[in-house]
Amino acid sequence: MDKKTVNSYQLGKDASTQLQLKIMLFPAVVSIIIFSIIPLFGLIIAFKNYRPSSGIIGIFTSPWSGLRNFRVIFNNYDFWPMLRNTLGINLIGNIISIPVTLFFALFLNEISKKWLKSLIQTITYMPHFISWVVYGGLFIILLSIEGGVINTVLMKLRLVSSPIPFMADPKYFWGVTVITGLLKELGWGAILYLAAIAGVDQELYESAMIDGAGRFRRMVSITIPCIKPTLMIMIIFAVSGMLNNNFTQIYVLQNTLNISRSQVLDTYIYQMGLQQLQFGTATAVGLTKSVLAILLLSCANMVSKKLTDSGLF
Repeated sequence: MDKKTVNSYQLGKDASTQLQLKIMLFPAVVSIIIFSIIPLFGLIIAFKNYRPSSGIIGIFTSPWSGLRNFRVIFNNYDFWPMLRNTLGINLIGNIISIPVTLFFALFLNEISKKWLKSLIQTITYMPHFISWVVYGGLFIILLSIEGGVINTVLMKLRLVSSPIPFMADPKYFWGVTVITGLLKELGWGAILYLAAIAGVDQELYESAMIDGAGRFRRMVSITIPCIKPTLMIMIIFAVSGMLNNNFTQIYVLQNTLNISRSQVLDTYIYQMGLQQLQFGTATAVGLTKSVLAILLLSCANMVSKKLTDSGLF
C-alpha cells in the first residue's frame, strides 16, 4: 500500500470519527443557540417602551425610550439598598466560603482511612442535591422561635434568655444566608480542589518527607502553591459573580419582616419582570449586571495575572 493510499485511508477514518463527534455535539449546539444566543435579541427591551400585550413582535416594533429604563432604576430609592444587600451577601459569603472550602478539601485529602474519607464526602455532598425549597424550609423550621431546635439548644445552654427571631429580624439574614449556603455547598465546592490536589506530583511529597516535613508543612509548602492556579480561577469567578445571588435561596428565606436586608437585584428582577410585568426595567437591571460582571471579571483576571502570573485568560 503506497503512502498516498495510506493517507487517504487515514483521512477517511478521521472524517468518520469527526462526524460522530459532531453528531454528538449537535444537540448541545442547538440548545445553546435556542436558549442562549437567540434570547440575546431581547436585550433591546431595555431601551424600548415595551408592553407585554404586544407579544414577541413588540420586542422589535415598540417605540424606543433611550435610557429611560436605566434612569428609573438608578433613581429608585430601593436600588442602592438592594445593591448593598447583593454585594454584602456575596462579599461575606466569598470571604468565608472560599478559604473554608479550600481547607476542608486539604484536610479531607489528608484522611488516610478510605472508608472515613468516603463517608465524610458522601455526607457533605448530599445537601447539594437537595432543592433549596426543601433545604431552606428545613432551616426555617430549625431557626423558628416556636420549638426550633437552634433556639431550644441555645436556651438549654443558657446562652440566650429568649428565642432569637432569626428569620424575622433583618440583621440576622446575611448570616443565615451565608451559613446555609456554605453548609449546602461545602462538599460539592471541594471537588475542584480535590481534583487539583490529585494532580500534584507525588515526588514532591516524597522529597519533603525525606527532609523531615510533616503533614501540615507539606500542605502549606507543596499542596497550596501547586493548586494556586485553581484557587485563583475560583476567586476570579467569585469576583465576577458579585452581583449574582442564589435566587432560589434568597427567595425561600425572604419574608416581609426581613425584606430590608433580603431584597437583592435578582429578586427585584423577578418582581419587576414576572410579577409587575415591567420587562423593560427588569431587562435593564439584568443588562447592567452583565456589563458590570464583565468588567469585574476582566479586572480580577488582570490583577490575578500581575500578582500570581496565573489567570483565566
